[in-house]
Amino acid sequence: MVNSQSPTLSFNTFAYQRPDMDAFTVRFEQLLTQFEQAPSLDAQSRTLEAINELRSEMDTMYNLCYIRHTKDTRDAFYEAENNFFDQNMPTYQALISRFYEKLLHSTFRPELESKWGKQLFNLATLARKTFDPVILEDLQEENQLSSAYVKLKASAKIPFQGQEHNLASIQKLEFSADRATRQAAAEAKWGFFAQHAAEVEQIFDQLVKVRHRIAGKLGFKNFIELAYARMRRSDYNADMVAGFREQIRQHIVPIASALYERQRQRLGLEKLKYYDVDVRFRSGNPAPKGDTAWIIQNAARMYRELSPETNAFFELMRQQDLMDLETRPGKATGGYCTFVSGYQTPYIFSNFNGTSGDIEVLTHEAGHAFQVYSSRQIGIDEYQWPTYEACEIHSMSMEFFTWPWMELFFAEDTDKFKFNHLSNAVCFLPYGVAVDEFQHFVYEHPDVSPQERNAAWRAIEQKYLPHLDYNGNDFLENGGFWYKQTHIFTVPFYYIDYTLAQICAFQFWKKSRENHAAAWNDYLRLCQAGGSQSFLGLVQLANLQSPFGPQSVASVVAVIKEWLSQTDDSTF
Repeated sequence: MVNSQSPTLSFNTFAYQRPDMDAFTVRFEQLLTQFEQAPSLDAQSRTLEAINELRSEMDTMYNLCYIRHTKDTRDAFYEAENNFFDQNMPTYQALISRFYEKLLHSTFRPELESKWGKQLFNLATLARKTFDPVILEDLQEENQLSSAYVKLKASAKIPFQGQEHNLASIQKLEFSADRATRQAAAEAKWGFFAQHAAEVEQIFDQLVKVRHRIAGKLGFKNFIELAYARMRRSDYNADMVAGFREQIRQHIVPIASALYERQRQRLGLEKLKYYDVDVRFRSGNPAPKGDTAWIIQNAARMYRELSPETNAFFELMRQQDLMDLETRPGKATGGYCTFVSGYQTPYIFSNFNGTSGDIEVLTHEAGHAFQVYSSRQIGIDEYQWPTYEACEIHSMSMEFFTWPWMELFFAEDTDKFKFNHLSNAVCFLPYGVAVDEFQHFVYEHPDVSPQERNAAWRAIEQKYLPHLDYNGNDFLENGGFWYKQTHIFTVPFYYIDYTLAQICAFQFWKKSRENHAAAWNDYLRLCQAGGSQSFLGLVQLANLQSPFGPQSVASVVAVIKEWLSQTDDSTF
């Protein structure tokens, strides 16, 4: 393992080499045999460490490839390497599945559980349910289809007002204070999806069918059951999620509807159209007062003052060039954080576009990065990250923990930003659960037509997002909005995780306003625990209420409503 603290190290010097899958497989098989035949706990523990090191080598090369491919999807070398991993990661997954099998049947399992905790064995049990060599070719097809969707979105070239835009850069124009401009920009963006609707539908139709086929081969009734196992959900199920969605419908949808009505009044509009929704204020949305370099400089001050731990973390990110934040042609859309385990470093990827979203995505992904930085020494792959819904607690809560420093970025617009940020977080929840309910419909009915899927989306939209007025846009009226949501294509059933985590993040926001030091200590403890416990175990560790509790949503609604009602948004 490389010394990640070396002052001369930077991401550009991280060495990539395509793994030799044959040699890797032989070595992995040797270690599996050693693990199975280990004569003592010490011998088996040493072999487990060797397996973890070998896995780290593979994960390092995969993540270096993934980062560099998404930095420039036109790069022929990394496109070929990405194709290599699409083809070979199922083989790697097969080896991991065999490792889990031997781990679960270890002679020394009680001692290993005592050392590593039961969560490792919970994860292994779930993982074993998600793989069998019989699905190798199906997994390869699933990977290729997901990559095809990502590449399609990255290829967008949208002509608008004499310039060419991608899906990230046109977003700034959708936020324009000029209504005609934002309407035209929105129509241009959705025109791209409408023009490529047949291609998107074909990709997704094939994805649904291959996922349903995989589920059948593994003995599941449908892909929903398999997806929950893939997401390593060990302490809640689809029924509990449905109950949570109903809490959002009851408690959050009315608040969101009231916020949209306040927005309509602020903007002085007779009706709030779909192209108005992202523009919260007649004076324009709050935006950072400087460029990317200025943002990073102020973020460094923010994290220096927040805590010694965040200061050390962010200095590492800066010194080793572990952030790629600006949009450019050929760059993949969206934002993410990943971890290059061989170098013990997080990596943040984003597409800044001059909006307040730049600060939100930076603090969000920094929350992910700070967590994996804080738990990087745990010593076992499975515990570097928690399960996804727990991961999102770190990111969404970091957005709120950094509120005291927002003046550094927004100056006189700080109050406007905070109102906008909290409002957006509330208004996101109905959309988040709508995406989840849609996916449950899709995989409960894998044989429906694209038109029937779109009709189902439109009905779910009207249930959770009654404010939407598509103003005669046929593509959106016919249920095409979900085409833009990458998670539906690449990480199915991920989206509910954001909503579960948002309720937890609201709790941290509430606690931080009451006692910042205690709230931060709870957050730091949560980050340091990594993935060593299940979702609900980590929630309890952080002194938070389970979002599935009957009063969990209602408990944060009151304080949110109070804060919003005390803010005179008419002045913004």
